[in-house]
Amino acid sequence: MRIGVLGGRFDPPHFGHLMVAQSAWQQLVLDALIFVPVGIPADRPAPQYDGDLRVAMVSAAISGRSGWSCSRTEIDRGRPSYTAETLQEIANDHPDADLWFVMGADRLQGFSGWHRPERILSCARLAVISRDGISPTALEQIANSVAPGRVDILHTEDLDASSTMVRARLAAGDTVNDLVPERVARLLSEHKDSPSTR
Repeated sequence: MRIGVLGGRFDPPHFGHLMVAQSAWQQLVLDALIFVPVGIPADRPAPQYDGDLRVAMVSAAISGRSGWSCSRTEIDRGRPSYTAETLQEIANDHPDADLWFVMGADRLQGFSGWHRPERILSCARLAVISRDGISPTALEQIANSVAPGRVDILHTEDLDASSTMVRARLAAGDTVNDLVPERVARLLSEHKDSPSTR
């Protein structure tokens, strides 16, 4: 079995996340793809939306996609989460599976500074999404430097969408229908007065 793991804040999830997921699904020929919304980030600011709502939005965004699921493992952990720990749990649950951790090229360069990167690489290969601004040659050099033999480079179209952009549009009272799936837009509308982790 071939399983991809796509972690992130999903604050909120948008079409860019889904494009990355689809690229990983197709190019890695996955049997399953697990979205893992972060609970309490260990190294980045806390998400604006609470964990239950982000899980609901991710689940809404991927509804109807066979093989795609959303995990609450980091939301329910109740303490700072590390990718190494999450991947180890998934590997333990699927001992015969081949795992890929999907990440952006912008995060690969700092990978050696992550919490227990060797543990991550023992559990999964890295599926790195190429980005404009990083040449294929430079990306391969970084991959060979930080995780030799454990990186698969994926390609996807650049989409002008981000969670920051969605939140800014919402704050201005503008539509986000071109940035998020309809079900996600509906949830955001229902919770427009409570974009908080508290």
